[in-house]
Amino acid sequence: MTYVLLLLALFIFCKHEIAQTHRDSVVAWQSYQATSRHGNYAQILTSAHASDIAERREYLRRIVAVTSMLGRQGLSFCANDESSESTNRGNFFECMELLKEFDPFLQRYNTPSNATYLSPESQNDMIECCAQEIINTMVSEMSKSGMYAIMADEARDGQSEQLALCVRYVTEGTVKECLLALLQMRGVAGLKCVAQTYDGAAVTSGSKVGVQAHFRVLHPEAIYVHCYAHELNLVLCHTCRAIPEAAEFFSFLENVYSFFSTSLVNHHKFKEAQSKLGIASAELVQLSNTRWACQLRSINAVLDTLTAIFDCLSAIGSPMAVGLRAKFSTVYLLLTFQSLLSVTEGLHKFLQKETVDLAEACFGKQAVCDTLIDKCTDAFATELFDRTKALCEVHNFPEANAARKRKQRKMGDFVVETSLGLGTELSCSQTKKTELLLPCLDRMVCELDQRFSTVDAGLLKGIQACSPNSKNFLDTSCLTEFAKHYSIDVKTEEMLVARNLLAWKRGNHSGCPHNSCEQLHSWLRKTMGQKSLASLAAMSIEGEVLGRFGGFKTNPRGVCPDCPKRGLAPISMNL
Repeated sequence: MTYVLLLLALFIFCKHEIAQTHRDSVVAWQSYQATSRHGNYAQILTSAHASDIAERREYLRRIVAVTSMLGRQGLSFCANDESSESTNRGNFFECMELLKEFDPFLQRYNTPSNATYLSPESQNDMIECCAQEIINTMVSEMSKSGMYAIMADEARDGQSEQLALCVRYVTEGTVKECLLALLQMRGVAGLKCVAQTYDGAAVTSGSKVGVQAHFRVLHPEAIYVHCYAHELNLVLCHTCRAIPEAAEFFSFLENVYSFFSTSLVNHHKFKEAQSKLGIASAELVQLSNTRWACQLRSINAVLDTLTAIFDCLSAIGSPMAVGLRAKFSTVYLLLTFQSLLSVTEGLHKFLQKETVDLAEACFGKQAVCDTLIDKCTDAFATELFDRTKALCEVHNFPEANAARKRKQRKMGDFVVETSLGLGTELSCSQTKKTELLLPCLDRMVCELDQRFSTVDAGLLKGIQACSPNSKNFLDTSCLTEFAKHYSIDVKTEEMLVARNLLAWKRGNHSGCPHNSCEQLHSWLRKTMGQKSLASLAAMSIEGEVLGRFGGFKTNPRGVCPDCPKRGLAPISMNL
């Protein structure tokens, strides 16, 4: 009976084995086992392309590294001729070729013809991605800070204009200033802006329809501060415009510079005269109405080469040379403005330091005013006149107190480029003091007081009370209006604790973080589009941020696994 049942079972099994349903089940089971061991079809495809994906990523990292380097250094990417026959295909292609000489990966990697990522379009995409990473990093830091200040400046070249926006905020206890965009603010609309600063143009500084007025509609706390470095330039410009002798003097300096710089013959004679007299070779400096530090450098250059200039003008003997030589009776003005501009030069440099804030700028301005007021004395005027007389005697110039000759009716062959007419006779120390020195000093002091007080007095007093160098540091009475403006709750006991803490830090030689305030000067490149210009500017100016997420790093051991004998380090990137 058992044997019969076994035969019956074998017959049924054989019949089932040849059935289509059994065959389908076996195929399904085998497929399941294969999938368990090797993965599904998608996984198999991904695995097959894994090495290709990894190689493309390594290739892209090198392209990003070259893009980042060129952007940080402010170098151009393209060349006029980028064909394979060109000897100079531009910095981007040349860097990739140089990298290929030393990088084993690039030497063995075959770039697909449809994915080289070297076209101008791909380069622009890489530039934009790098710039966007920089913007995202800054916006993230600003969001954590919760507030910021904005600075804007404009540059013009021909018919093109750019408005650069720079933001200032605190991150990890440090004040940072960064270029945000050349187009517009992005990602910071919800943050509080506490200050804004632009130049003095009416379109920006207007209290009714200016940019600062419109901006305060959105950010009422954002006080407007005219750039103090610009203000100082305006102080000096307006001083010279108000004093005729000063305007004539700087016009004379510009004429001297032009006489010896535009003509190669005159310039060569000027250099020869310096060599014969044993004077250190020096060049005259061109004046600039927007950079008054040039005026002091021009005066110093003229004083250093005074004998050479005078001898050259005497030797050349042209109508222009004779006219300029006659003007050297204004040596008093050279020494006067050398003394005055030496005082303001320190403030120029101080206002451009990274460690200066609004309160310190006001302290610096007051120090300059006090120094200028101290010069309003008979002793200084006499000293200046005596120095002028001594210098004239050394160089055999007309004496400082010599009376002017009677003006001739006919000018002959003289070329005149300055104002004519009878002016004040500056023939003695007292006259020079009352007609030139004191008016210049008074005008400069008045201009400084007027132009450096754009911020409300009470608010400025509170800002100064936030400076550790102020005698009213963290004084509750001084901080009242400041705290009210920014909706801050000031508590007397907290101010007392803060003062004691900072006093203890100073006693232990522990520094406090300082603010920074510097001007931003943007530049133009006419051959590129606005989008690329903005991205490249962000990469060049904020290169430090760019270095956080891009850059080559060598193997710490300095040995390439593929070339152990030659000791070549493989190149990798951290994105």
